[in-house]
Amino acid sequence: MTWNEVRQKYPGQWVKLQILKSHEENNKEYVDQMEVIKPIDDEDATDELVTCKDNEIVFHTDNEVIYSEIRNIFFSYRRK
Repeated sequence: MTWNEVRQKYPGQWVKLQILKSHEENNKEYVDQMEVIKPIDDEDATDELVTCKDNEIVFHTDNEVIYSEIRNIFFSYRRK
């Protein structure tokens, strides 16, 4: 499914999605194709987000575009 199809089928709801296809652009990962795992109640959205596995995401259908920021985190350790 595309994001527009998901938005039409589940208006104004949180949904848990399996990402099937995505692309990167300007430090953002845009989701192109997805499968709906399940719609989620507002009060359960945070819990579902925390338990997401690889290639899963929780997103609200009020958003016109579905993407996530790509952050490169480098850890450095200091020794005394």
